[in-house]
Amino acid sequence: MKYVGLYTQVRRNNRLTVFLLLMFPVIILITVWVFLLLVNYFGNGYYNEYGEFVNQVSMSDVNYYFLQALPWVVGGVGVWFLFAYFNNTAMIKSATGARPLERRENPRVYNIVENLCMTCGMNMPKVNIIDDPMLNAFASGIDEKSYTVTVTTGLLDTLDDRELAGVIGHELTHIRNRDTRLLVVSIVFVGIISTIMSMTVNFIDVIMRTGGASRRSNDDKGGGISIIVALIIALVCSAIAYFFTSITRFAISRRREYMADAGGAELCGDPRALASALRKISVMTGLQQVKRDDIAQLFIARPQALNGKRTNFLSSLFATHPDINKRIEILEQF
Repeated sequence: MKYVGLYTQVRRNNRLTVFLLLMFPVIILITVWVFLLLVNYFGNGYYNEYGEFVNQVSMSDVNYYFLQALPWVVGGVGVWFLFAYFNNTAMIKSATGARPLERRENPRVYNIVENLCMTCGMNMPKVNIIDDPMLNAFASGIDEKSYTVTVTTGLLDTLDDRELAGVIGHELTHIRNRDTRLLVVSIVFVGIISTIMSMTVNFIDVIMRTGGASRRSNDDKGGGISIIVALIIALVCSAIAYFFTSITRFAISRRREYMADAGGAELCGDPRALASALRKISVMTGLQQVKRDDIAQLFIARPQALNGKRTNFLSSLFATHPDINKRIEILEQF
């Protein structure tokens, strides 16, 4: 099984990273503008001579407030992104429960990683481990200082050296292709929108509970209702933004897994060993502690705890992983 087009894939991923860096802020800014438009629409209504309520929009007001908010939105998102981007290692460790694996704990895996790195001429990444009896692995990092291959204890205990070399070769190929940096960018931006949604829901919940428990004048009630309406609009807008930012994750094509399979098979020199490893992994993906869908896309196989979320045909179209049986079938053809 010949793996070709490494530099083509790297260039493609670099271009896609730049595209995502530009597109995510655009989606966020469009969301803010739509939010201001809807608030203006519902807030500027009046009753005509026939007693009918008429909505009207002042585009000049919408654009004015958008320009006022623009530097704050760009600055806030920029700071948030930079903080999360350069703290991605801690974020992923927290979400997966990974910890550094010392050489003395398992010299076997270090020898395999070192041999594969020498074969392809790349620097040795860090090695982390997740204390979980299930079988899974992933690569992460944005540069030479943070590139990491993470495996579960179950993977090390179950796979033989040939199979483990195939899995690690797969993960090293993700690093070589710059897939990991691309995924970190998408995780950070989707996380920003997800957090905004959660904050909005919490605000609505607090206002509903505190508003219902206290006595207010009619004017206060009207103001409270206006705030709730504005927050509901914010929730709808952020939900739409979350949908579109999630779609961008699927622009990071499932083809990257096939490319990593091909690269891993060539690197270890045994496509059937990787196929055998994937077959074992497919029935023991485990990792019940991994609840975040964005983090799940890092793994070589989708964690079992999230598999149930993708059961229908429409969902499968947007899956971050190709069907593992198809991957095995392709590997066994070589």
